[in-house]
Amino acid sequence: MSQMQEIIDLIVHNPIFVKYGLIGLFLNGFLSSIIPIPTELTTSALLLAGHSKESVFIVLTISSIMGGLLAYYIGAGGNKLFSKLHKKPSERHQDQGHKLLAKYGWIVIFFCSWIPVLGDVIPIAAGAKRYDFKKFAISMAAGKTVKVFAIVYILGIITARVFGYVS
Repeated sequence: MSQMQEIIDLIVHNPIFVKYGLIGLFLNGFLSSIIPIPTELTTSALLLAGHSKESVFIVLTISSIMGGLLAYYIGAGGNKLFSKLHKKPSERHQDQGHKLLAKYGWIVIFFCSWIPVLGDVIPIAAGAKRYDFKKFAISMAAGKTVKVFAIVYILGIITARVFGYVS
């Protein structure tokens, strides 16, 4: 067995990645929206283990969107708590944040869904700034769907071609 095959087998048979299967992927996708936990390793392990690209895509998309919505509500709730504990931020500071979100909000939210760490902070900031929920939800869901599609299908191609596994 080649060294590459041994590495692949270690990943596929590692209980941390595959033991919980799609449920583990769901939790990874959900939590990665509020804590920077990469989903790519779990996704590739499941694809290498033979899970279908479609099921991985659906589970990761739903969990990522749900996590993004949770992050928005954490920001909205945190803003209320912050207001109770501290003095209110200046009107000028609030206006700048609202103007930026009003002008570029959906674009920032869409593209930041692809960026690690920053993509975790933007939904919280949007909630704290009370960015329009419908615009937030649509742009965040679209961004996360495109990201997950790229991750799942690119990793699927890589695992099939490079490692000789078919998923």
